Amino acid sequence: MNSWDVTLVGAYGSPYSVKMRAVLRYRRISHRWVVRGSAEDQGFPKPPVAIIPMLAFRDEDGDYSEVMVDSSPQILRLEEDYSDRSLLPADPVVGFLDHLIEDYGDEWVTKMMYHYRWHHLYVDAIAKAGDMLPLMSDNQMNPEQHREIKDFITSRQMSRTALVGSTDENRDVIEDSFVRLLTTLETHLTEHQFLLGNRPGRGDFGLFGQFSQLFFWEPDSSLIAARRSPRSVIWAYQVDDLSSLEISENEGWFTRNNLPESSLSLLTEIGRTYAPFLIANEQAIAADDPELSCLIEGREYKQAPFAYQNKCLSWIRDAFRQLSIDDQQAVAQVLSGTGCEVLIADV
Repeated sequence: MNSWDVTLVGAYGSPYSVKMRAVLRYRRISHRWVVRGSAEDQGFPKPPVAIIPMLAFRDEDGDYSEVMVDSSPQILRLEEDYSDRSLLPADPVVGFLDHLIEDYGDEWVTKMMYHYRWHHLYVDAIAKAGDMLPLMSDNQMNPEQHREIKDFITSRQMSRTALVGSTDENRDVIEDSFVRLLTTLETHLTEHQFLLGNRPGRGDFGLFGQFSQLFFWEPDSSLIAARRSPRSVIWAYQVDDLSSLEISENEGWFTRNNLPESSLSLLTEIGRTYAPFLIANEQAIAADDPELSCLIEGREYKQAPFAYQNKCLSWIRDAFRQLSIDDQQAVAQVLSGTGCEVLIADV
């Protein structure tokens, strides 16, 4: 029987795949990494949706019996199956904040990643991605096939930039958000090893997944990051493989009573950007409007609404409802004045 517990099917250029690989490394869960479309990508059950990363589980006979997609549910499933080196903070209030930070990384910082890879003004980034992405599954691909796939991927991805908000009109909102995030993290990481203490949570891996592309792949954003926040870049290299980090049982996170000002600054950045976007997205879907519009730092931001991100808002509210009354009050107190309080208003 093979020695690994699970297999992760993903891609080097996929932020969510690299995110989950880092989770498995940190949690010291034995695993196999398989690149989507490679010769090793076979023998798995059909996933519910053909997206990556895909996590495949074995049954008692060692056969692949179950697969699941979507990194956040994958993290929670691993929490059910493995108890050591948990990503869930002991304080449920901090746990809720961690959920919110992960969601921000997955759903807002990904706009920065897509923008710096495929926006038409970043010609070097487009050329790099077009050249490298096809080779991930087969580095011996013949040149003609490589050119065909490069042209297909480049054309397809550039045609989708407006769907994720990467337009000329939204450019300042996205790029300024990236710089503010880097500035906030530079201050935070001067004093603290991770976002919510001396051990990582879900939020660390949510941001890391996007940073793995913004810092390690994209030429323009990587230079901005190195200049604005060298600590963030080194932090991302560290988070990629935290298997050597030693932790103490359920200790190491902040509590509701000792959150540093820099953590509150990160929540305020989320409140400036992701929170108004989520509310506008919800309103557009409710009104069956083909376009959402909101003000972010005094600028109008527009894009088509996304049903999945409306689910994310529902999951945030569900997580809040599951807290005790005392914990809900504590969360509301922490979020007051950050801009994030609108996400749990009237829940």
